[in-house]
Amino acid sequence: MFDGKSILITGGTGSFGHKYTENLLSRYNPKRLIIYSRDELKQFEMQQKFNAPCMRYFIGDVRDKDRLTRAMQGVDYVIHAAAMKQVPAAEYNPTECIRTNIDGAENVINAAIDNSVSKVIALSTDKAANPVNLYGATKLASDKLFVAANNMVGSDRPRFSVVRYGNVVGSRGSVVPFFQKLIEEGTDHIPVTHKDMTRFWITLQQGVDFVLKNFERMLGGEIFVPKIPSIRITDLAEAMAPGVPIKIVGIRPGEKLHEMMCPGDMAFHTFEYDDHFVIAPSIKFFHRSNNFTSNGLEEQGKPVSDGFEYVSDTNPHFLTVDEIVSCNKDADK
Repeated sequence: MFDGKSILITGGTGSFGHKYTENLLSRYNPKRLIIYSRDELKQFEMQQKFNAPCMRYFIGDVRDKDRLTRAMQGVDYVIHAAAMKQVPAAEYNPTECIRTNIDGAENVINAAIDNSVSKVIALSTDKAANPVNLYGATKLASDKLFVAANNMVGSDRPRFSVVRYGNVVGSRGSVVPFFQKLIEEGTDHIPVTHKDMTRFWITLQQGVDFVLKNFERMLGGEIFVPKIPSIRITDLAEAMAPGVPIKIVGIRPGEKLHEMMCPGDMAFHTFEYDDHFVIAPSIKFFHRSNNFTSNGLEEQGKPVSDGFEYVSDTNPHFLTVDEIVSCNKDADK
């Protein structure tokens, strides 16, 4: 579906943008692939790796609606990956987080509508489900904006959907490169915030594949949640630095002990498919039914049980230490 199409990725110089670009260029023949971000150095570095004729690099910030509107001219599909994502940084700089994650989301929506883009997928986070930190709260607000945007356009386009998943193995600023840096420096211990902490775990390639597939599945207004394994952070430390002592350093500002992707309060709106869940809008749609028991690929889902929650500590699928080692090796390829 991407052959001959124009695709724009906000925040495209990040880990996701690199992997998504790699997959689009190797599997499809896009007309244009636009990387929209504000860091000229990262764009310069990315151009050295991806310089196909279809590539376009736009300097711009999602806070700038006029620049976004210009960049989206003639675009068919948008992936909104730009965000301020570091939990402690968001806690100490709340206004900046709000301007990027909420105001920026509104700008993406309006620019997409003004340019009659076909489909938009916004990347979210497990921290947006029952948030306890500002980053999660802003992403929840962003999710709500993208879902409600479907009512703004009614039966016209664009269609807007959201993809929500957990920690990405090896992504910039995540725990794996942090641990790796300490190991390379010869650390005598691995700092872990809490001995019982768990997280959802997904590789960058799995995340990209999930987003690609959901462009075909999406009807508009749903939040896609993949079925992925959980890990214990102590097991991750053991997998990366076997035999190195673990030091408990305490939970950081705004950090959860366990992460959630499907809250129990949304069970009445949640549908289960073979390899993912769909959270349907809680608001009424005026152009279509809120029944999401089937999708654009005609896959069939079913409502979950009352009170169903999808949480990292009660997830039936946990990775062993050996599986984490294998997962990290795959992520490095």
